[in-house]
Amino acid sequence: MATSQGVNVLRYSALFAGVFYGLYHQSSLNAQARSAHVAREYDRKASLIDQAKAEWAKRSSPPEQKTESSGIITDPEDKRFDLEAFLMMKAAETAK
Repeated sequence: MATSQGVNVLRYSALFAGVFYGLYHQSSLNAQARSAHVAREYDRKASLIDQAKAEWAKRSSPPEQKTESSGIITDPEDKRFDLEAFLMMKAAETAK
């Protein structure tokens, strides 16, 4: 009878230890899932903000600065600005 009581104590101890470990493990998995969800939501909002900034910049930027006759872009900040074509146009204007 003494051995069966010892065995029962071990069985229930192992059962409770397993239950507590399962609860701890489940809570850590839930915490990881929550933090991953928060990170994904933050990235989504950051990309939406970047999209909105790009759209606002596109809408609020001044129209292209081109001369009416030649079509040459005279704004040096524009990425399509051609220095050689601009200088040729200015040279032609001063030659007149």
